[in-house]
Amino acid sequence: MRIGSILENHEIEKRISITPDIVKKYSSLGFEIFLSENYGRHIGIYDDEYLKLGAKISKDNQEILSSSDILVQLGMLTDNQSSILKEKQILIGVLNPYVNKDKLESLAKKKINLFSLDLLPRITRAQSMDILSSQANLAGYKAVIESFANFGKAIPMMMTAAGTIPAAKVLVVGAGVAGLQAIATAKRMGAIVFATDVRMASKEQVESLGGKFLTVEGSENLETEGGYAKETSEDFKKKQEQLLSETLKKIDIVICTALIPGKKAPLIIKDDMINDMQPGSVIYDLAAVQGGNTDYTEADKIIEKNGVKIMGETNILNKLPISASSLYAKNVFNFIDNLFDKKDKKININLEDEIIEKTLIK
Repeated sequence: MRIGSILENHEIEKRISITPDIVKKYSSLGFEIFLSENYGRHIGIYDDEYLKLGAKISKDNQEILSSSDILVQLGMLTDNQSSILKEKQILIGVLNPYVNKDKLESLAKKKINLFSLDLLPRITRAQSMDILSSQANLAGYKAVIESFANFGKAIPMMMTAAGTIPAAKVLVVGAGVAGLQAIATAKRMGAIVFATDVRMASKEQVESLGGKFLTVEGSENLETEGGYAKETSEDFKKKQEQLLSETLKKIDIVICTALIPGKKAPLIIKDDMINDMQPGSVIYDLAAVQGGNTDYTEADKIIEKNGVKIMGETNILNKLPISASSLYAKNVFNFIDNLFDKKDKKININLEDEIIEKTLIK
C-alpha cells in the first residue's frame, strides 16, 4: 500500500506530515511512501534523506494524489487537488469539518474515506494521536516567547545597585493545553502568572504550575463531557468581565487561548478593558484563527490601541515548523497504525472503534 503527501502552500502552512524518522516506521508496516519533490527542504530536510529510506519522490503532485491509497496532509486540499481523488482513497489531516462542511460532504459522496484528526475523542487510547494537544503545547510556549519579545521591559525581577525592576505580570485566559504550557513557560522565565478559565477542573493544574487561579462563581458547571469549555451564560459573562476589568489594570502581558470547537472564539477582552490597561502592555491572541478573544484582534497583524499591542497569528506553528512537524508526523503515524490490520496487512475501517468512528467524516 502507498501513503502519499504533497507540498502544502508554504504561505499558509510550513509544517509537513511525514518526517524521515517516520518513514522507517511506515516501512516496517509494509507501506511505500510517495512525496513531492523538495517536500521538506524549507525546514532543512532534503530529498536525499527520504530517498535513502526508500521513499519515492515525484515532481508531479497529480500522480501522488491519484496513485496513493492513503494521503496525509495538514490542511484541506484545494478544489483542484480534491477533484483528483478516487473512490476508496483515504485522506487524513486537520480537515476542519466545521469550516469545510460542504467540501467534505461532496468528497464523502464520492466514497472517499475522510478522517479529520481534530475530531479525535479525548480518551486515553487516543493520546498518542492527539494532534490538538501536541500542537497546542508548542503554540502556548511560542505565544509567550513572541509576546515577551514585543514587551519593552524585563520579564523576571531584576535587582541591581541602581534599583529593582519588578517581575512582569502575565494573565493567561483559558487553561487548556496551550494555556497550561503558556503558564509553565512564563513562570520559568520569571513572570508572576495569573490564569482564568470557566472550568474549575483547571484550578488545580494552574496552581501546580505556580500560577494563581482567578475564578468566577459558577465555573464548576461550564465543562463538556470531552473536557472543553462550554459557552457561558450572560450572567456569567458579566461576572467574568468585572473580574477581568480589575485584573487587567495591573497586567503587563495577556495570552488569550479561549476557543470553543466549531464556533467563533468568545469575545472576552473588550474595548473598555483594553483602554484601562497600562501603555506598553501586550496581548497575544491565539484565538485569532477563530475571530479572536479581543475587540481588536486582526489575523496576522499587530494592532496598537492606546499603547497596548494586540497580536493575532492564525498559525503560530509556522514559527516552529520543525518541532511541530515532528510531533504531527508521529500523531498521524499512530493514527494509521491503529487503522492498520497487522494480521491481514490492510486498512480496517472498524466503526466499533471509537477513535475511527469519531474521526470519520460521514
